[in-house]
Amino acid sequence: MRALQEAVNADLRRYPDPEGGTSFGADGFALVQGVMSASDCDAIAPRLAMAAAGSAGTRCLLPFAWCRALAERLRGDPKLAAFIPADYVAAQCTYFEKSISRNWLVAMHQDLSIPVAARVDDAGLRGWSQKEGSLFVQPPVEVLERLLAVRVHLEACTLGDGPLQVVPGSHLHARIAPEAAARARRTGPVVACTAERGDALLMRPLLLHASSKATGTSLRRVLHFLFGPRDLPLGLRWQHAV
Repeated sequence: MRALQEAVNADLRRYPDPEGGTSFGADGFALVQGVMSASDCDAIAPRLAMAAAGSAGTRCLLPFAWCRALAERLRGDPKLAAFIPADYVAAQCTYFEKSISRNWLVAMHQDLSIPVAARVDDAGLRGWSQKEGSLFVQPPVEVLERLLAVRVHLEACTLGDGPLQVVPGSHLHARIAPEAAARARRTGPVVACTAERGDALLMRPLLLHASSKATGTSLRRVLHFLFGPRDLPLGLRWQHAV
């Protein structure tokens, strides 16, 4: 694990904000504007209608050719180059659709599970589960610290659309107990991550985040990509690697 922790430390030094600041490393999130055009967003809509089959979302988009092409485009986007290492792969794409008719709230939490190809018996692995036919596990925190989520907004996300709410800097505290996460939401600071259509919200999965129900009449659709190192420790392998 020492080599893995050294890699984590190198990542934190290597990927500041594109403007030369250090807020992404310190805060654990950043908004990158105009990653996709309106026509790009329009072109994706009918594909999502087929893939999600009228549900509020799915974790299983990456096997689709259009989604894999979009993952490769994001990885090569100059606006995202300061955040996504060239040797990283897309390991998952989750679709979220929130509206008044498909509404929910999410308690303050961290994203601790990753999709893998096969079960591995190791004391450092926990929380094995099956979701939509895929195998998930909670890897060591040193793995989670290296991952990056890229949330592409297909519509504008205002305060009335149930935007993601995050606790800046919380990703630097490893795993956080549920009671501490709930306390963080009460005491703050908590930032609501609004976005325009085509913007991408980047975040570390260990960042505490939550969302409230939508209160407006608009639609909030988000593609949540997970990027990480191609090679995983402890004999783990990604289920998909694009």
